[in-house]
Amino acid sequence: MKRSGWVVVLALLAGLLVPVPAVAAVRTPAECAAALDCTAAQIDRLDMAQRLEFLRLVQSGHAAGLGASDRWRNIEGVLAFFRDRGLGAPGTWVSHVDAAILEGIERGVAIALGRSTDGFGNPGSARWADYLTRLDRGELTARNAHDRAWGEAEQASTDHGVAVAEQVHGLKPTAVERRFFLFSEFYRWALRSRPVVLDLLLVYAVVLNPVLVLRRVPFVDWFTDVRESAPSRKGSEIAYAYAQLDPVTGGFSTVDLLLAYIPELFEEFQATR
Repeated sequence: MKRSGWVVVLALLAGLLVPVPAVAAVRTPAECAAALDCTAAQIDRLDMAQRLEFLRLVQSGHAAGLGASDRWRNIEGVLAFFRDRGLGAPGTWVSHVDAAILEGIERGVAIALGRSTDGFGNPGSARWADYLTRLDRGELTARNAHDRAWGEAEQASTDHGVAVAEQVHGLKPTAVERRFFLFSEFYRWALRSRPVVLDLLLVYAVVLNPVLVLRRVPFVDWFTDVRESAPSRKGSEIAYAYAQLDPVTGGFSTVDLLLAYIPELFEEFQATR
């Protein structure tokens, strides 16, 4: 063997050369929804319109058998917002985070149905499987319990997506994406912390809108209803508008986000009611 050949062999043995990973195979939304085995890398290759189709097919298909035919409509609203704004192109920070969220849902359905035990390394998969199993058993009829379980599963998938985007792909969010993400974190926190949100609204409603004092419970019910796409779609529009403003920084507290985000969203709620 020529010297150059031995150099390559030795480098491979020493771990100095890392094989280039194969490009994820292209799968259609229908194929992913039917098989429930598309990886986050494969979902990343779908555009937002295709991801919306995929999520709807999962809900109307396999998830319906678990009583979850409408449990990710709020994510539909976000996907529709991304689609219409041309945000989250494949390979971007937003795309990888979103792909992990959808992967967690998909694998959670597969696990809950007993089709597999593989979560594809996504911590959200097991959380979604637990949520779906409890939902199917009728254990999540109380709004507090349901929203907390849903929010914890969503947060686990989201955190995993951030890690994949930043640690695996070396991507960072733009300033606007980072600020928009703060508002999405606030939404997930609201799902997990319903009693605290109601208490905060009782304290700050006078500043935000006095009518909110009396209507805070139906408003929070509407805002955090995972079976509705309109609140998350409108919330995304409002959050993105604020995210484009320089004053919205990473130093925002929960109360700051509450004061910035809720008034316009409450106006939307009143208009629909």
